[in-house]
Amino acid sequence: MTGTALAVLAVTVAALLLGLGWAAGRRHAGRGERSAGLDLGTPVERATFHTLHTASLAAPPLRAGLTEDAARKAARRLRSLLGTEALCLTDREAVLAWDGPGADHHQRRAMARVALMLRSGRSLSLRTECPRPGCPLKWAVFAPLTGEDGVLGALVAYGSRESAVLVRAATEVARWVSVQLELSELDRARTRLMEAEIKALRAQISPHFIFNSLAAIASFVRTDPERARELLLEFADFTRYSFRRHGEFTTLAEELRSIEQYLALAGARFGDRLKVTLQVAPEVLPVALPFLCLQPLVENAVKHGVEDSTEECRITIAARDAGAEAVLTIEDNGVGMDPALLRRILSGERPGASSGIGLPNVDERMRQVYGDAYGLVVETAVGAGMKITVRIPKYRAGVHTSPPAGSAPAGPAGGPGRPRGTDRGHREGD
Repeated sequence: MTGTALAVLAVTVAALLLGLGWAAGRRHAGRGERSAGLDLGTPVERATFHTLHTASLAAPPLRAGLTEDAARKAARRLRSLLGTEALCLTDREAVLAWDGPGADHHQRRAMARVALMLRSGRSLSLRTECPRPGCPLKWAVFAPLTGEDGVLGALVAYGSRESAVLVRAATEVARWVSVQLELSELDRARTRLMEAEIKALRAQISPHFIFNSLAAIASFVRTDPERARELLLEFADFTRYSFRRHGEFTTLAEELRSIEQYLALAGARFGDRLKVTLQVAPEVLPVALPFLCLQPLVENAVKHGVEDSTEECRITIAARDAGAEAVLTIEDNGVGMDPALLRRILSGERPGASSGIGLPNVDERMRQVYGDAYGLVVETAVGAGMKITVRIPKYRAGVHTSPPAGSAPAGPAGGPGRPRGTDRGHREGD
């Protein structure tokens, strides 16, 4: 099911939940419950708010998927929402959670009837035929819980009598639960997609860059052993960061430190032809952002500025504070690109283009995490260099990171003791 279809279904089910709340309020309207001197709303309004509040409490556990833990946390809320004697949630094989009486003698019977419902894929209501005297569970409604792979399980609501209202209410609540489960599947799919894109970026780290870096390091072994040692440490840190396995997000300080290491290795190869200026506002260093979203842009600047040109390459990397956002720009004076070709690359029409997968990969991930308004802004023309602007919200739900255990505090640009806002060649253009 697409995200648009899920949104429509979510709105529909929300409206039905409001209807349930309104109906509950009508049942209590005659009681005239009011506190002296305090307007708490009409009984209908209070019942509606209670219904929505209960639904909102049940939603977060379900976003983890149909698991025992999620079902256990949600079952009590769902039972309260429906006002039934008992309620259980099942997968295709077993009861995951039971709230209310009757679990000791109804669970096995419940799964036998869930099997019937699974075969038809439709809601089922029937008498429980419970032989135990005094058992309040006389009527049961079995409603399917669905996902991308079909019917995942069932919501079973038990009442003390036959009720058409219970059938309708249980069916609609099951649809609402199904929406939460499908959203959890989308969350997992998004996570898998981001992991795949990061793997693709790692695969793009050119073997030629690795070989050239090692060759440049080797060239200093005899002439400048201390320089060779420093470059080897930079190479080790750069590869360790690029191939780390923890977290989808990092801090701007960590990303800039990795970029400094990359530029140190590139500077060892290109020498005075590479000049880099860093201008970083310290207040934006803790901002969280997607892992490996800036390094490919700097690599693109080096490629078009140095590898594709015989002139001196000047790269400016700036990060400034813009209130609720951090704004980063990466600018080079390289060969530039035809804007029409750039548009085709960003749209995925030219996957084999010289920019590789870096630009479209970063653009797509930024849009996935922050929305379409936060895609890359690229200014370029043939022979005019390229300027890439990245806007990053300082705070966004779900975007957070913690520094790896044992890591040292970052310096001004992710590395201690490095000056900022100065030209560098060799080692970042020093």
